[in-house]
Amino acid sequence: MTQRLLWPLTRLGNTLDQYQRAMASTTRVMNLLDTPIAMHSGDTPLPRSEVKGELVLNNVTFAYRNRHPVVENLSLHIPATKTIAIVGSTGSGKSTLVKLLLRLYEIQAGSITLDGIDIRQLKLKDLRHAIGLVSQDVFLFHGTVEENITYGTFDATTEEIIAAAKTAEAHEFIMQLPQGYDTIVGERGQKLSGGQQQRIAIARALLKDPPILILDEATSAVDNETEAAIQRSLEKITQNRTTIAIAHRLSTVRNADCIYVIEQGKIVEQGQHEQLLEQQGIYAMLWRVQSGVK
Repeated sequence: MTQRLLWPLTRLGNTLDQYQRAMASTTRVMNLLDTPIAMHSGDTPLPRSEVKGELVLNNVTFAYRNRHPVVENLSLHIPATKTIAIVGSTGSGKSTLVKLLLRLYEIQAGSITLDGIDIRQLKLKDLRHAIGLVSQDVFLFHGTVEENITYGTFDATTEEIIAAAKTAEAHEFIMQLPQGYDTIVGERGQKLSGGQQQRIAIARALLKDPPILILDEATSAVDNETEAAIQRSLEKITQNRTTIAIAHRLSTVRNADCIYVIEQGKIVEQGQHEQLLEQQGIYAMLWRVQSGVK
């Protein structure tokens, strides 16, 4: 009799253990879902088809909690369809500007407008639909190449996906993978090289077709050959759209319509590549260091 009861009791114990584990996970998920919304959406709609892409930052100031301002009284005008570059040392506030434009953080003074409308008044969904981001830290999930490219653009056709991959200089290496576009990339894209991950991210941004494109150190972690391939793709996708390139390698932004040098959250130099070299300032010094010119 004891033997006949032993197995059901053992299974009951295992079931209770699994239930407790599941409830602990469920509690964490529910706590996340119950987290108060920190960034409230505005009410003004701005369909992506109507976005021209003019951005104006006027005396913007921002500081992380209990810290000195990362961005201080910064003013910047980005005309529609133009390409501007933001360069500077680590910690100068370059990437913080990206977070402010996407309203991941709220500015503490000044204003940011998109096509003349304060971004705090815009519907958050419309603001973020208007902006495509390619960052240094590419996030790819455990799925196929096609699923990662179409993430956020689920109604794309096969032809559109392939066209985006070709423009991003990704189609050729994708077709060399074991199952092509159906190849599983692994958790965080671990089965792909850094350059391949970046080109998948560029294809994803291109498929979204945003009127504003932000490139945040998009080529900082790749070799020279891969950088050249990525640069070719970027030259194609930045046409006819407002582009903000945040870069450490100055060679990747030398053709920008205007380059801004930021130090300690303030613009200290601005102009085109040749103009900044003539100024013999911070940009010229960084260019000499990176290019090996004395």
